[in-house]
Amino acid sequence: MPVTDSIHSMNTSDNAPRVSTSFQRYFAEAIGTFALVFLGAGAAAVDSATGGAITHVGIAIVFGLVVFAIISAIGEQSGAHINPAVTLGFWISGRFASRDVLPYIVAQCLGAIVAGSALKLLFTQATSLGETLPRYSAQQSFLLEIILTWFLMYVILSVATRAKEEGLVAGLAIGATVGLLAMMGGPICGASMNPARSLGPALASGNLQMLWIYLIGPTIGAALAVFTYKITHN
Repeated sequence: MPVTDSIHSMNTSDNAPRVSTSFQRYFAEAIGTFALVFLGAGAAAVDSATGGAITHVGIAIVFGLVVFAIISAIGEQSGAHINPAVTLGFWISGRFASRDVLPYIVAQCLGAIVAGSALKLLFTQATSLGETLPRYSAQQSFLLEIILTWFLMYVILSVATRAKEEGLVAGLAIGATVGLLAMMGGPICGASMNPARSLGPALASGNLQMLWIYLIGPTIGAALAVFTYKITHN
C-alpha cells in the first residue's frame, strides 16, 4: 500500500480509479527520489556554497515542503514512497506486494544517485553535497536515526489508513513530520530517515565511511514502527 490511500484515490473524469503500469510506478519513484535528494540535499549544498544563506532550519523546511510536493505529484502513480525504509515498512506491514519491493528500492536508489551526481556537477565550490554525517559518535547518530525513522514511519502508517478525501492532509502531515524531525535531529545526525537520500550524496562525495548508519538505522526504525502501529491501531 502506498503512503496514502487518498492520494491514490484521485480519479479520472469517469470516476474510475487510474491504474498505473509497473514501469510508471517505478519511474515515478525514481523521479520522486531524484527530486527529494536534488532539492533537499541541494539546499544543504547551496547553504555550504553560500556560507549559510539557507540555514539549518531552512534546509529542514525545504525537505518537508519537497516531501509534500512529491506526495501530491506522484502519490497517485506510485504511492510516493521515495524511501527504501518506507517501502520495506509497508512490505513488513503486509500493505505492499513482495514483487515490487526490489524494483522500488532500485528505482529510489538510482534517482538518488543521479541527483547526487547532478549536485556534484553543479556545486563544485561547495564543501558539502548534503551528505549525512554524525556530528558526535556513530552510536548516537545510529540510535537517533532509528528513533526518527520510527516516528516518521508511524505517522505514515497512521495517515495512510484514513478516508480517501484526506489525501492532501496526509501529505501535509508527512511533510511536516519530515521537516520537524529534520529540525530536531539534523544538527546531530543529519536526520536522513532515508537510505536512498544518504546514498546519493555519499557516493557523489566519496564519503562512505559512515554510510552504514543511514542504511541500517532507518530500516530498523521503519520495522519497529510497523510493530508499534499494530499495537496501537489493531
